[in-house]
Amino acid sequence: MPKRMLQGVVVSDKQNKTIVVRVDRRFTHPVMKKTVKRSKQYHAHDEANQYSIGDTVWIEEHRPFSKLKRWIVVEGEKKKAL
Repeated sequence: MPKRMLQGVVVSDKQNKTIVVRVDRRFTHPVMKKTVKRSKQYHAHDEANQYSIGDTVWIEEHRPFSKLKRWIVVEGEKKKAL
């Protein structure tokens, strides 16, 4: 079975070799038929500590690194400087 991949934005990089990624999803509510936006946060392994807050990253399922970390950063792009 292929591993899931998600795209999200880094919201925290305070931990060593770990980032917290917010993944947003949109879906139509089954009863109200309105578009609803939900988000969820995932802890991901960032070996080189190269991503910081605001960067867009792709994360992939991985074996557990710790109690909360079950994702690894595959690729990403830095936030554009103003």
